[in-house]
Amino acid sequence: MARQPIDQFVEGISAEKRASVYLGTKVTHEKRDKLLHDHYADPDALRRLAGEIKQHVVENLDTYLPKVEAKLQSNGVKVHWASTAEEACAAVHGIMKARGATKLVKAKTMVSEEIGLADYLEHRGIEALETDLGEFIVQIDHDHPSHIVRPIIHKSRKEIATSFEREGLGAYNDDPETITRRARAFLRKKFLQADVGLTGANFVSVESGRLVIVTNEGNSRFSLAATKCHIALVGIEKLVPRDRDLGLFLNLLARSATAQQLTVYTEFISGPKAAAQPDGPEEMHVIFVDNRRTEVLASECREILRCIRCGACLNVCPVYRQVSGHAYRSVYPGPVGAVLSPLLEGDKFADKADLPKASSLCGACNEVCPVNIPIPDLLLRLRNKGKREHAPLAEAGSPPMGAWALMASSPAAWKTALVAGKLMNVLPKTWIPIPAMKAWTDTRTLPEWRGGEFRKWLRQRPRKADGTKGSPQSHTP
Repeated sequence: MARQPIDQFVEGISAEKRASVYLGTKVTHEKRDKLLHDHYADPDALRRLAGEIKQHVVENLDTYLPKVEAKLQSNGVKVHWASTAEEACAAVHGIMKARGATKLVKAKTMVSEEIGLADYLEHRGIEALETDLGEFIVQIDHDHPSHIVRPIIHKSRKEIATSFEREGLGAYNDDPETITRRARAFLRKKFLQADVGLTGANFVSVESGRLVIVTNEGNSRFSLAATKCHIALVGIEKLVPRDRDLGLFLNLLARSATAQQLTVYTEFISGPKAAAQPDGPEEMHVIFVDNRRTEVLASECREILRCIRCGACLNVCPVYRQVSGHAYRSVYPGPVGAVLSPLLEGDKFADKADLPKASSLCGACNEVCPVNIPIPDLLLRLRNKGKREHAPLAEAGSPPMGAWALMASSPAAWKTALVAGKLMNVLPKTWIPIPAMKAWTDTRTLPEWRGGEFRKWLRQRPRKADGTKGSPQSHTP
């Protein structure tokens, strides 16, 4: 996707798409908030616990990865390691080539999006079909997902109906049930024809070697039901220490991602089918993917590796709601993408150095994160990294922050600005004596100025016996 700064991208988004993204994220966030507080007396305690467990895993990957490899192998799973995206794609291709396989059905997996697997296989004559409904629509439209959990949150049902008509899946009909039925009929044939089923994994238990896969459509089960080979692409950070930890994470994931008590389909996969089982893959491969995760682990932003890809931070983010996912130019949009995407660029960090600035730092992303990632802190660290490395669009002295820094570091300038602010109440609300801001003020009305009284209030506060001012709660300014 061509590089385009996030603040310019928003100009090309239609009002209909903005409304779709805004309403979709708002409803999910509100349901999530209600569900968590209805079901748990202290959901924040659960978030903190989940964060501590995941951070423990992140800090001890050198211990846990060999353990989970040994457990998987004892379960009959073939384990592969991929340092780069190219190696991960080549591993999938090598497994298929060895079996003479040419058709693959994919359940939704962010890692496969991250490494560009579908395009890689397509260029080598292999059909790699997305089976999640949203991902399938994105694929036939040659589009990109715009949300971690809901890849077509930016599309209307009219657009989808048009796409289905174009692809020969039926005459135009934008009824959601009809769209779903047509997709189901098309995909059922593909499931039966496929040689290999590919999934990701939401979690991998080090204790048992179980892969945990959650979906709401059951497409991962269909992908594995008829195929003889199962390949799972797994980021190296997806581990949890024990099976019992899954009770915590599955409850938090479902509520945070889709505001459900539990995801509709939750699968625990230990390995290939046993001799006594009538169906299922006879061969199972797990490919652990690094793709710069060890570099992130060595950075000052390692906490982002806790992420369980729930999308809650996207749903609450005021910036994401306005610009949608494509503005982030990455598989990972929203607050998590603003941190993770630049880090995964490695030496090309400058290409996405503007993303950490796409935040109001309101802190809502941290408040909703089910693993308590301090995303605002990480964004500030990356802004500082951009400043140190002179990355484009990350200069601290650029407007408007350059003017703000000058004013905030000079007491005299600050006091003058506070006094001048009062004049704004007697002037037209769209008047600002800066020509460069005319386009901004033409579409906005300034609120009434209410600042400038704090120092006066503080001077009038009565002193306590020890000479200090009273507590803020003891008086009303």
